[in-house]
This record gives sequence, structure tokens and C-alpha cells, in this order.
Amino acid sequence: VQLQASGGGLVQPGGSLRLSCAASGLNLDYHAIGWFRQAPGKEREGVSVISSDRTTYCIDSVKGRFTISRDNGKNSVYLQMNSLEPEDTAVYYCATGPNLKANYYRAAGIKVSEFSSWGQGTQVTVSS
Repeated sequence: VQLQASGGGLVQPGGSLRLSCAASGLNLDYHAIGWFRQAPGKEREGVSVISSDRTTYCIDSVKGRFTISRDNGKNSVYLQMNSLEPEDTAVYYCATGPNLKANYYRAAGIKVSEFSSWGQGTQVTVSS
């Protein structure tokens, strides 16, 4: 099973995008879902995670700008990205991870090695 990220595009600095993460053949209700990004020449990094109980965590660089949410009825998870900066330019991916509360990720970080069901990402480019 792979998750499919969509909703990327080209946006000016200060703009907004909403990314969507969907899966077929997998009920996302029982999984933590993480958003990751990978900029050219850099390692993939965890950005935000939402657990099945809807507790959330995001990294400091996007706090106050990005919001993760889930709609179990649509079997989807979203990443609302506001006040985008050129440094946010990357391919964004979603993946399933250990269904632990946000406090775990706050303490341990959002580790790529703990997540699976990677699919194709969606390109986000922030440029004037």
C-alpha cells in the first residue's frame, strides 16, 4: 500500500497551499500519518504528524504556519501551509507511522526510518 500526496504547486512567498494525503486499500483511521519533505541535496525530514486520536506535532520551523488535520470520513490527511517561504520548497511526502501520541514525536522527533507506505510526493515551489 502506498499513500498518495497531492496539492503541490508554485506559489509566491507568503502564499498558501493545502496538501492532501490519500490511500486506497488502507484505513488511515488507525495510523499515525506524517508529512515529510525533501529539498534538493538535502535529507528527507519530518515536518508534522497526526495520530489516530488527532494529537499533532510539527517541527519548529513550520510551527504557526502549517496545520495538519485528518478527515476519517474521506480517509485523508491534510497539510495546510500558510505564509510559505522559499525555504519550504521541496517535494512533500506522506507516510504511515507508529500510532503513538504526539508527545512521543515531540520527544523523539519524526524519524523517516519509523514510517512506511511511501508513495510519490508532490512538488512545492515557493518563488517570486
